[in-house]
This record gives sequence, C-alpha cells and structure tokens, in this order.
Amino acid sequence: MRVFIACLGTETNVFAPIPADMALFENTLLVRDGVHSDPPHFFAQQTVTWRDAARAEGHEVIESLSAFATPAGITVRAVYEELRDRILDDLRAAMPVDLVLLGMHGAMIADGYDDCEADLAARVREIVGPGTEIGIELDLHCHLSQQLVDTADVIVIYKEYPHIDIADRAREVWTLTRDAALGRTRPVMALVDCAMIDVLRTTQEPMKSFVARMKQLETEDGILSVSLAHGFPWADIPDMGTRVLVVADGDRDKAESVAQTLAEELVFQRHAARTDYLSIDHAIDRAMAARHGPVVLADVSDNPGAGCAGDSTFILQRLLERHVPGAALACIWDPVAVSLAFAAGLGGRIPLRIGGKVSPHSGTPVDALARVVGLKRNATQLFGAGLDDLGDAAAVDLGGVVVIVNSTRTQTFHPMVFEQLGIDPAAQRLLVVKSMQHFHAGFAPVAADILYVAAPGASNPDVRNLPYTRITRPKWPLDPHPWDGIR
Repeated sequence: MRVFIACLGTETNVFAPIPADMALFENTLLVRDGVHSDPPHFFAQQTVTWRDAARAEGHEVIESLSAFATPAGITVRAVYEELRDRILDDLRAAMPVDLVLLGMHGAMIADGYDDCEADLAARVREIVGPGTEIGIELDLHCHLSQQLVDTADVIVIYKEYPHIDIADRAREVWTLTRDAALGRTRPVMALVDCAMIDVLRTTQEPMKSFVARMKQLETEDGILSVSLAHGFPWADIPDMGTRVLVVADGDRDKAESVAQTLAEELVFQRHAARTDYLSIDHAIDRAMAARHGPVVLADVSDNPGAGCAGDSTFILQRLLERHVPGAALACIWDPVAVSLAFAAGLGGRIPLRIGGKVSPHSGTPVDALARVVGLKRNATQLFGAGLDDLGDAAAVDLGGVVVIVNSTRTQTFHPMVFEQLGIDPAAQRLLVVKSMQHFHAGFAPVAADILYVAAPGASNPDVRNLPYTRITRPKWPLDPHPWDGIR
C-alpha cells in the first residue's frame, strides 16, 4: 500500500495575545524533509510511529510536512493556508494513495477558520475521494466537530492527561486505518455531546477509572476504539466542549449506544471530576505547613501549553513579599533577562527586571538584585519519549527564591528544567511550575504534594469567568442543567 502521512497543528487560546506566526512553527516543529530528531519532538511522535510501522510491514511511505506550534493565540491566516496547501500539494503529487494519516491537535483556530482540522480533512477528502481511508489522531483537548467525524474514517484521541500515550494512540490509528483499507473492518463512528466543559485530569479519580472504563469497552466485540474529547475551554467557537467518540466495526447503533452511555456516566461524575483550585496565598500556606517537601504548585493560569505568555509574576511576587525560603520557580519566559544573566556570567550579581511584559495577564515586572546561579545554552526537557526546547536558560537567585528564566516559550514538563541549571528540585521546600497538568508525569515521583493554583492569567480555570459569546449553550457549569433527563 501507499501511505501518506502529515502533521499540522497548534492549540489556540482566543483570549491570549500572542499570534501563532510562521516563526512559532519554525521554533517548535517544522520538518519538511522527514528527517526528525532522535528522539523526535513530542509533537512528531505520531508521524514517526506511523512511518516506522508502515515501513516495517513493507508499505511505501510518502511523508509530507510535520508542522506544530507551541500553543498561542489565533493562527495567522496566511501561515495556516501556506502550511495546509503544502500538505495538499504533496498529496496531489503522491496520488494515488491507499491511506492518509493526519496528526492534528483538534483545537487549531486561524483567522477565518474556526475548525482548521475539519477544513484540512475536507480538502484531503476532495483529493483522495471516498475510496481512500483517512485516519486522524487528535489531542484530547480538541473541539471535535461532526464535520470532521463525517469526513474521516477513523479518529482516535489521546486518553491520558498528561499525554503519555501519544505513540500508543498512533499505533491504534495505524492498525484501525490499515485494517479498514485491507477490508478487514468497516469502521463507523458515533459522536455524543456531553453539554459540559471542564479540565479533566486522568491522574485523579474518577477520571482515572473513566479511562480504564474506555479501555475495557474496547475489548468488547464490535468496538474498535473509544475516545473522550475533553474540549479546550479557552476557545470561543460553537463546537467547544466535551464529547464522546466511539468507533465500531460496521454497527453504528452499537457505537451510538456506547457513546451515549459513556456521556451519561461522565455527566453523573462531573462534580467529583472537578479540581480543587487554590488561591496563591492558600497554596503557599499549605506548602509551608507541609512536613516534607517539595510541594509542587502548578500555576495553571499562566500555562504556555494553553497559549499563555508564561511570563506572569503574580505567584513570584507573593513568594518574595512573604519571604518564602527554599522556593524555586520554572519557567518565566523572558529572553531579555536571559541575555542579561549570560552577560553577567555565573556568580554575577545584577539588577534584573523579570517577567510582566506581554499583557495585563502577565502582572507587573519584578525588579530585584539577582545572583546568577546557573546558565545553560540550548536547554531541553523531557516530555514523555520526546524532547522539548527551552532555548537558552538561566537560574537566578532573587534572595531565597530561585527563578528559571528561558528564551523559548514553553510550559514546564520535567524536573530536568531545574537539574540542568544546578538546582536540586528534591532539596526545595516549594516548586512552582507553569503548567496545567503535563508536569505531573515528571514531577509526581519527587513531589510530596501537588497543588493547583488559580492565579490571574489567560488560562484561568474558572470557565464561568471567561467572556464567551459564540459557544453553543446551554453548557455546564455555565448553565446549571443543560441535559434532558440527566441531572
């Protein structure tokens, strides 16, 4: 068989001020020749998995663009169209093909395009026609539209948050789409809207058991795949929200029945699935009262993984004002502070202005006499089996609070962010990480406790405070009872 693969995506926070331009793709992932790093960038895991699986079975692979950008605000229209059209041109040149595999996020919004994924998939379908199988892998924070479901043959969504199963789900997409192309199965999909939106953490109950329930259902006869599209709250488009997707082998009624049952189960568990978010001072109090450290405070409201700037200072300000000892924070995106720290050199002392630069969501800059305690060019961190780029990074001590400043905007995934700059995370009383949940896999093994902090910011987790104007209503928790017959 001839297998065409491509990747295009980002996650769009419509309330964030940073546009997704071509430079953002170039600085994150933009592979035009199929030559990936080893290990591959974590956004390229599905592409590499598909390529290797297809070649291992003796199939011919035509690999197009792999393009992914760190989450940001609206994608520039010309940038999306240029990257999309490059993939479409490659596909036309590769025809005929038997399979098309697309790695996308599911929450990419460009100027003029609410649903970039459905737009790309529809154009792919126009080229390949109805006889070619299209398989798609999505992030669980996707806006899963009926249009995309109607266009594709197979859609599989990550099950875990943090996303430790990207490669596993890619293998699932490969198997299901290949089997359909060979006539072994006849996948049909059913989508059910849960009429809700929330941040659902699969490391905690009841979501941990909900994931296990999805996997158990996949062992039943006729059920090929079960996915939960959590939705991405910081997008103001009609399809934003939580949905259940079930892929069955030829039995649409069964797919719809299983999807409806799961949707009702999730709705019943919605209150138990909510996260307890703390104020900044409450979180600091809890951390200081703990018998052992480190206690990890997740700054969920300034998460670059949700499109935020990553330069807010609200928690840092309180740590300094309260003279909290043994605290370290990662990362604040501040290329200017990084360059000044490198100029001062290791051990140098300089007056430094940190953070608070991009928007009102960033707070005010912190001015302090800083001692440079760590420097690293081209710093990286692990995320699952892939690497993430931090750019140049510096550790600066602001009089008891150590701050990691870096030059490439990204969330904090792994303790090596601290370690490679000479900071032992296990020796700290308190660690602050700018991340919603992806830090969990890396930091849980060293954390005495993990607290989620709802500071001000562009990804504040209380969706009731977001200025929606276009989403489909009613939707819980914005509306108390949006379900017919479900309470």
